[in-house]
Amino acid sequence: MTPSFSLFLAWYETVINSEEKRPTWDEYFLMIAKLAATRSTCLAFPVGAVIVKDRQVLATGYNGSPSGTVHCTAQGFCYPGLGTCRESGEIPSRAIHAEANAIAQAAKHGISTQGASIYVTLEPCISCLKLIISSGIKEVFYEADFNSGTKAMLRDSFLETGIIKYKKIYLSAEMASHAALFLLNPISIDLR
Repeated sequence: MTPSFSLFLAWYETVINSEEKRPTWDEYFLMIAKLAATRSTCLAFPVGAVIVKDRQVLATGYNGSPSGTVHCTAQGFCYPGLGTCRESGEIPSRAIHAEANAIAQAAKHGISTQGASIYVTLEPCISCLKLIISSGIKEVFYEADFNSGTKAMLRDSFLETGIIKYKKIYLSAEMASHAALFLLNPISIDLR
C-alpha cells in the first residue's frame, strides 16, 4: 500500500467515524475572511473580508496600503515622519479597508456584487457600510463589533436603506481547532 493511499484511508476512517461536522457556510466564509486578514499590512487593524454570492467566493480583501506603495508593516508606521497609526482630523489612515479592497477587486475584474453577501472580521465602519450598500451587497456578517454610540445610530439609519441582513457571527473554538489541523498538515488530512 502506498503512503499516500494509507494517509487517505486514515483520513477517510476519521471522517466516517467522526462526530464532528463540516463548518457551516457562515463558519466557512468567516474562516476565509480570517485567512485574508493574515495578508493585512495595517499595524492597527488586521482585517479581512470575503464577498460571496450563491455560496461562491467572488472576491477577497484585506486592509493595508494602496497597491504599489510602501506597506505600513514594512516601515513600522503609517506615514514617513509620523510615528503613529492613529487617525487624526488632519491625517487619515493610509489603509484601504478590507471591505473596500474586496469591492474594488470585484469591480476591477468585472464581477457584480449585486445581491451578494460580505463576511468581515471587524464590523464595517460607516464609510465601508455606505460603499457596501452602494455596491448592491445585501447581507453583512461580521465577527467583532466596531461601531458604538453615534456611529451605531448612523449605522442603523443606513441599514434601513438596503441591507437585508446585518449579523454578528462567531467561529467556535472547536471549529477553529478542527481547521487548524487541516492548515498544519501539508496534505490537508486530519490525522488525529
